[in-house]
Amino acid sequence: QFQDSADFQGLALSTRREYARHIEKSIEPEFGELPISALSARRSRAEFLAWRDRLALKGKRHADYAFSVLARALSWAFNRGIAPCNPCERAGRLYKANRAEKVWSEADEAAFNRSAPEHLRLALIMALWTCQREGDLLRLPWSAYDEERQEIRLKQSKTGVRVTVPVGEALRAALAATKRVSPIILTNSSGCPWTSDGFKTSWAKACKAAGVTGVTFNDLRGTA
Repeated sequence: QFQDSADFQGLALSTRREYARHIEKSIEPEFGELPISALSARRSRAEFLAWRDRLALKGKRHADYAFSVLARALSWAFNRGIAPCNPCERAGRLYKANRAEKVWSEADEAAFNRSAPEHLRLALIMALWTCQREGDLLRLPWSAYDEERQEIRLKQSKTGVRVTVPVGEALRAALAATKRVSPIILTNSSGCPWTSDGFKTSWAKACKAAGVTGVTFNDLRGTA
């Protein structure tokens, strides 16, 4: 029912796929036959936390994600009177990471720009000068770029927030030099929009060729 709901269908496609994968692979095999009435039992929260702990043996991030999917589904069910409670709410997280210090240095940028192909150099400068997430940049159309006002307007897929990004001189020059071979700004070497996996693979190869290590594409957001 949760997967058929407007709440679920309103999520980004990549998020729906991840949710569905965790539901199928982790949640349903463990709790698919659990009676809804059992959710109100005092020990149910302990059972769910013990399940998360078992998943954590294979990776804390995976365990947190699976648990958060279950918690969201139960929250949806509780709000609609289907479940008597949500024993998974406010459970905290097992995985804690701080990448505040993980930024691209000027040397990293220079090395990447020396060796990477033009279409990936554009992705670098887009990330540095817009401070937006990878998924939003890969989907960003030319129509989002207002040349007259020198602004980029978009709706962030993760937050749903509409933002306006001033286009600085470096990004303006890069966009002006880019041929519009597709409705989407960032394209691969064939002039086609990127798939998420295709971009990650090409980006990793370009970083390896440039000798850039210890930082990711997402770290460009922190760098910005």
